[in-house]
Amino acid sequence: MVVAPHHLAAQAGLRVLREGGNAVEAMVAAAATIAIVYPHMNSLGGDNFWLIYDGAGTPLGMDACGAAAAAADISFYRERGHAHIPARGPLAANTVAGAVSGWQAALDISRGWGGRLPLARLLEDAEYYAHTGAPVTRSQHMNTLAKQSELHDIPGFAETYLQNGKPPTVGALFKQRLLADTLGHLGRKGLEDFYRGELAQAIATDLQRVGSPLTAKDLAAQRAHEVAPLAVRLQAATAYNMPPPTQGLASLIILALFERIGCDTADGFDYVHRLVEASKCAFRVRDKHVTDPAYMDVAPESFLSDSELEQMTRSIDLQRAAPWGANPGGGDTVWLGAIDSVGRAVSFIQSVYWEFGSGVVLPQSGILWQNRGTSFSLGEGEQNQLRPGRKPFHTIQPAMALLDDGRTMVYGTMGGEGQPQTQAVVYTRYVRYGQRLQEAVTGPRWLLGRTWGALKTNLRLENRFPADVVAALIAAGHDVEVVGAFDEVMGHAGALVRHGSGVIEGAADPRSDGLVAAF
Repeated sequence: MVVAPHHLAAQAGLRVLREGGNAVEAMVAAAATIAIVYPHMNSLGGDNFWLIYDGAGTPLGMDACGAAAAAADISFYRERGHAHIPARGPLAANTVAGAVSGWQAALDISRGWGGRLPLARLLEDAEYYAHTGAPVTRSQHMNTLAKQSELHDIPGFAETYLQNGKPPTVGALFKQRLLADTLGHLGRKGLEDFYRGELAQAIATDLQRVGSPLTAKDLAAQRAHEVAPLAVRLQAATAYNMPPPTQGLASLIILALFERIGCDTADGFDYVHRLVEASKCAFRVRDKHVTDPAYMDVAPESFLSDSELEQMTRSIDLQRAAPWGANPGGGDTVWLGAIDSVGRAVSFIQSVYWEFGSGVVLPQSGILWQNRGTSFSLGEGEQNQLRPGRKPFHTIQPAMALLDDGRTMVYGTMGGEGQPQTQAVVYTRYVRYGQRLQEAVTGPRWLLGRTWGALKTNLRLENRFPADVVAALIAAGHDVEVVGAFDEVMGHAGALVRHGSGVIEGAADPRSDGLVAAF
């Protein structure tokens, strides 16, 4: 079974599973395809993170996050008259794209499982849709429309993402033939070529010509690497997430705190209020400590100790909202999950940070480059200060849980600060309160803080919550804004659960263009 926020990506993964491929191979096919059919949210020029489970023992993590260019330091921007890193354009394209290195490292693991499908086959669907075209989704249309004026003059944007100078209409065929050629090249030459081959030279040349600080040496230095996931023991499961530089720690803190304070039923005032207040505790830890782990002076797992969690629990008022105003930033992202016939499972997330990333599209390859490095600060002594070779802070993080009864659960979402909150909602509704998996994903959601394309930090609730719940949250001191039903700002969540019997159930988000594909 495969779940993705675009149906063509899920079906690409399913084709691989039908041909005897494993969960990693299916995920590479789905990841490449969604980079084509959801081009505003992710790209070969972005980053990704993986949780990979072989059906026994504990999962492993894969960090495919690119680092800042060797030339990207504070003086580089100061000399160009910038007090802050520009959000768009060539100077925002200042970190290496790690996504393709993640595909490569995951396929190394796949080969250890006996994975046999050729790379060209795994990239086949993506290459086809890039060359022949895929129908424009409403999400792509609306995001192009919203960002057109901001990105129109960025090198390569208008030529790639506009049709006759306008955002492509919903349902129009959207082709990316340069990118199709790039995928074909990678299928023939191998993924290594993206960083240390002919394609790497073309990428570096294009980046330098538009004014990015990235060079061929920066690309050549990129490697994805395995990491030990963070874990927290809960009543019915062990939950896993990625360590820094992601905010995976926040996701686990929320679950652990809610385990301690809990409530009797889902979706009422107590449920929303307590998860929101747990999120505030988690975000305070994240904002103070989480960055490139090479620059952290405290072990992230220490915040999952009983003593730290108890201290945070005591700080939560079960009736009143704590003040809030943090703003680490949003992002554009896709989460996908896959489980194969023998129980190997993947939780995967891929991103270009903001919608359309830096906006820069490279003329020789058609690759859109991310702007993840805009999250760096140019201030001396700040938590996420720009340094050459430093990894940026990431909101993106895939989730997984191994339940005591033998179930394996992979789940996640896009949505900036909403990601750990929505992960907590999906997990608790399903595991703690026994909701059906699709019910857990479809049910009304909320968002405290920022997400993709939005600067607000208040508490937004879908209008499907009962009026008395909304009124109680306002009375408790929450700065509430009610938004429409199934608003995309709430993210594109998904989940898969494999039962001990081998039966797999899945859920796709009606807020997305996705589905669950299975056989």
